[in-house]
Amino acid sequence: MHSSSWDNIRFVLAVAEVGTVSGAATRLGVNHATVLRRVGAFEQAHGVKLFERTARGYVIPPDRIRILEAARDVEAAVSSVNRLMKGDHSSLSGVVRVTTTDSLSVFVMADILAGIRTREKGLRIEILTANAHLDFARLKADVTVRPAQDLPNDLSGEIAAHLRFAVYTPENPSGWAVPVGPLLRSVAASWVKQHIAPEDYIASSDSFVTLSALAPQINAKVILPCIVGDGTAGLHRDPTYDLDLSTPIWVASHADLAGSTRLREVRAALMRGLASCADGLDGVD
Repeated sequence: MHSSSWDNIRFVLAVAEVGTVSGAATRLGVNHATVLRRVGAFEQAHGVKLFERTARGYVIPPDRIRILEAARDVEAAVSSVNRLMKGDHSSLSGVVRVTTTDSLSVFVMADILAGIRTREKGLRIEILTANAHLDFARLKADVTVRPAQDLPNDLSGEIAAHLRFAVYTPENPSGWAVPVGPLLRSVAASWVKQHIAPEDYIASSDSFVTLSALAPQINAKVILPCIVGDGTAGLHRDPTYDLDLSTPIWVASHADLAGSTRLREVRAALMRGLASCADGLDGVD
């Protein structure tokens, strides 16, 4: 590949990752005009407007995300050649944005991603923690690791493990701390709605991590993922509630990116990491 063509791709990727021309200029150590010129050269050479200029910055329309991922594959290939010339045989490189819930991020994903990063020195991982689903069409994330009964039509992935739930109680419970917001889609919230009277609610949160910290402080019962509840001081599993509640944990990408070699390798590494801690996720003591 001609060096100027590769340079143009670097500028395109910087704008896509940062979201603004000024931010890309700062990252690359050039001025604003240079970024605009290089992005314009890329778009002109390929006869396509890659970015939409919006009030929120530069975004990628859904029908062009494959172009951006192809550019990232080129970046990864060039980086791989450079690393091999230096004797580094790691296979992955570049930035990969992984979105997951706060529960998985705190209790599982940090260790898994740290292990991947140790093996793959050229890989930079950005963890986007959110209990609401992110907009993959806008490339806010490359890979999702998320509990869900089913995947939306625009995502493609596999089930890596299952997330089991149980009721946890303090010594002297006086009510319930319940999930709200994005967690209302969870099997835990469905169970609460069916079995617990609203007058027994004494607190609520849109985060299982927050609920686990809150419940022992206010003497509330709470339904939590076992991976969260089992390690929370001041709470223990309540044997009077024999639940059989679990949700598949998916590792997925936008359907248009499913064939990307780089993302496929990252997803495979995440699948292996989740499989290694499947017992804890499934509530096995």
